[in-house]
Amino acid sequence: MEKIPYVNLPKQWAMDRDELLPILEAVFNSGNYIGGDQVVNFEESAAALCNTRFAVALNSGTDALIYGMLAMGIGKGDEVITPPNSFIASTAAIVHIGAVPVFVDVCDDQNIDPEKIEKAITKKTKAIMPVHLTGRVAAMKEILEISEKHSLTIVEDAAQSIGSKLYDKPSGSFGRIAGFSAHPLKNLNAAGDAGFLTTNDEKIYENICKVRNHGLIDRNTVEIFGVVSRMDALQAAILNYRLKKLPELMEARRTNAKLYQQLLNKEHVFFPEDKPEEFNTYHTFVIQVNRRDELKEYLLSKGIETSIHYPIPIHLQPASKSLGYKLGDFPKVEAQASRILTLPINQFLKQDQIEYISATVNEFYSK
Repeated sequence: MEKIPYVNLPKQWAMDRDELLPILEAVFNSGNYIGGDQVVNFEESAAALCNTRFAVALNSGTDALIYGMLAMGIGKGDEVITPPNSFIASTAAIVHIGAVPVFVDVCDDQNIDPEKIEKAITKKTKAIMPVHLTGRVAAMKEILEISEKHSLTIVEDAAQSIGSKLYDKPSGSFGRIAGFSAHPLKNLNAAGDAGFLTTNDEKIYENICKVRNHGLIDRNTVEIFGVVSRMDALQAAILNYRLKKLPELMEARRTNAKLYQQLLNKEHVFFPEDKPEEFNTYHTFVIQVNRRDELKEYLLSKGIETSIHYPIPIHLQPASKSLGYKLGDFPKVEAQASRILTLPINQFLKQDQIEYISATVNEFYSK
């Protein structure tokens, strides 16, 4: 069996090259590299996919969270409840606007535990930021009930969950705003940094459209002091092309996940089962195992690349020292951090490769 990469961007380019090159050439020939039809078309398509009124194309999913929260009036001293097992961008966005991240523990599926949220609410709490980790939408029914009870706003970190659904409602349509990443490693991926925000709030939409472009309302008039957080036309063109391929990609990843679920020995390997109301697009396929680091090395020796999302929880990062958390504060997150391992699940994997990976994992624990 040849080496199995965790991701395979060269393979994606090889398959897309002949169709993408003319699209990119058309962008270069237009001379319109910032804004224009490609960006507008992407925003319309992204909003339609997420079943929201608006989408705003931006430089990153992180910027979507930052400027989305600022547009909602969240700022200095406000508290935002979120889990500490996400990528650092979730918490960083809260910190960058002067707000305070308040962490709560998670469920077995790694998503934020609704039962822990209510206990963390104070007079300073302004919002809840669930993170749809691995592509699985968080328990939004319960989270929305809590937010309505306490008059809190919902900020979805939907960076990993493009196309995912819960009760047939798309990721990105539950909160007042949602931030999506189109980083090269995401299921809907650009060839560089890119992201977007979704919302049904027209005022938020109009605000961020100005903020991302220096606050300009025309070439010479600055209505507010803004920033540069635009998605360029080349990235938008790539995303428009890949949006058409997204259903096929999602189906391939879901098929790979089902095969893993059938083949992996559940006596030694834990993974959350899909519930009937969930449509998980599997940005990652994360298992939880004992002797994780040994297994990772064993798989690598057999030509199988894996990853860990994420080995150090945010509350234990050096950057979080001032927040005052310590080891033992979030037992489930901390236990999972030492047990989680992300197996390859990219859409280019063949059935025999999934079978080989599963057999190799099972073999490790049979010894």
